[in-house]
Amino acid sequence: MSGGEVAGVLVAVFWAILVSFLAVALARLAQTLRATTKLVADVTEQAVPLLADASTAVRSAQTQIDRVDAIASDVQEVTSNASALSTTVASTFGGPLVKVAAFGYGVRRAISRKAAPEAKEMPAKPSRRTVIVGRTVPSARRTKRANRSKRD
Repeated sequence: MSGGEVAGVLVAVFWAILVSFLAVALARLAQTLRATTKLVADVTEQAVPLLADASTAVRSAQTQIDRVDAIASDVQEVTSNASALSTTVASTFGGPLVKVAAFGYGVRRAISRKAAPEAKEMPAKPSRRTVIVGRTVPSARRTKRANRSKRD
């Protein structure tokens, strides 16, 4: 065998080994593509029902949101009606109740003043104190009024 024939045999063996590696790589690539195709088909089969269920859930949620919106608007209407009613009751009964309370206070005070001259023999009461925001302050007005009534 000559040198050219040996070189040709070596090149042929090299090409045979290269083709075998490429054939193995192509076979593995084909297996990977088949597995990928099967996976995509399975995902598609499962995704379609899931999307249908998700669509149903979204529609149901929208229905519930519409109901809550209707309830919230009803509550807002009831709240405004209650506010108007309380304003009406306060304006209708508030003024007369204040007047009745003032009248009752005036009658009670007049009766106590009328009864006071008869009860002069009783010892004087200690001065009353008024509580204002957590502090006790002597009642200066009552003292001044008592001094005025003693002068008259």
